[in-house]
Amino acid sequence: MSTAAIHTGPMATRNLQPAAAPDVLWQAVLARNRDLDGVFFYGVKSTGIFCRPTCPSRRPRRDQVDFYFDPRSAERAGFRACRRCRPTEAQAPNPQAELVHRVCRYIEESLEATLTLRTISHAVESSPFHLQRTFKHVLGITPQEYVELRRVAVFRAAVRHGQPIVDATYEAGFNSSRGVYERAHAHLGMTPSSYQKGAPGQQIAYAIAESPLGNLLVARTEKGICKVALGDDAGFLGRSLAAEFPKAEIREDRSSLQSSVKAILGYLNEKQTSLDLPLDLQATAFQMRVWRELQKIPYGQTMSYEEIARRIRQPKATRAVARACATNPVALVVPCHRVVRKDGSMGGYRWGVERKGKLLGMESAKF
Repeated sequence: MSTAAIHTGPMATRNLQPAAAPDVLWQAVLARNRDLDGVFFYGVKSTGIFCRPTCPSRRPRRDQVDFYFDPRSAERAGFRACRRCRPTEAQAPNPQAELVHRVCRYIEESLEATLTLRTISHAVESSPFHLQRTFKHVLGITPQEYVELRRVAVFRAAVRHGQPIVDATYEAGFNSSRGVYERAHAHLGMTPSSYQKGAPGQQIAYAIAESPLGNLLVARTEKGICKVALGDDAGFLGRSLAAEFPKAEIREDRSSLQSSVKAILGYLNEKQTSLDLPLDLQATAFQMRVWRELQKIPYGQTMSYEEIARRIRQPKATRAVARACATNPVALVVPCHRVVRKDGSMGGYRWGVERKGKLLGMESAKF
């Protein structure tokens, strides 16, 4: 997984993984989000140019992008201003963007401090209610969620670069080992020490069963279901699981997965209309927001990619929503088959359009 960085100045540079704060900023670049114009800038390593998120230029590859909270930081890093969007020129002030800008900079520079909504609002001279509402409207997450993502990202980068876990814990702003194990474990999907070692030995059990839609593979870690896949070739499904988790200890174990497989088969055989299974998913913040929204779509109904984008408050991120649907690792449990095109046509489906058609027909027939 590629890394990115957010920069707030020459003394405040920390590496980030895409699953943290930069994921929010990258989606804003893809959507050319005007609400964030002036909040941040992005530099393109391959061209040496930095731009506003609304720049009309062709979008670069994700791994070529770094983020900055002011033009001077981008220039210090060696980038020159884009001639199309002119990021160094002043624009009409946007009060919401300016507030979010101040909040992000304060959080970036104060991770070691106690960061509550009250302390942040006091630092940026805003009421807690106004700050919470504005920040979530612009970025789609709360200030506290941004703080947590940011701290986990700093911790993640530190341990990946060989720092001891104790040092990385306090550099990231966690005030105890318990704090980092509670929060980082939730984001990393494993303990920090396991993550530091590259997650060798993580145990994944799986089972393959025949279903009305072909072979069904269900896999789980000790935390929950990590994979539900459909296919014609059982051997291919098993090999795909091994390729997706190359450092894990993978074993076939039908007995431990019996109840989960039974629940999914019950759904496919039209004996139940919902699937409530514990999940253990590795995803970006944006993907998780999309997948949670998909789980809200009622059985027998569909929504368009555009509608999902509006519901997560990123109306221009239709393509990104489609990508999140296409990368959903748990078929049926996260019902990405219920998302269709604006004109009502089915669109794509990771496990085959024919299966998607059968699923939609099965669900609609019960209503």
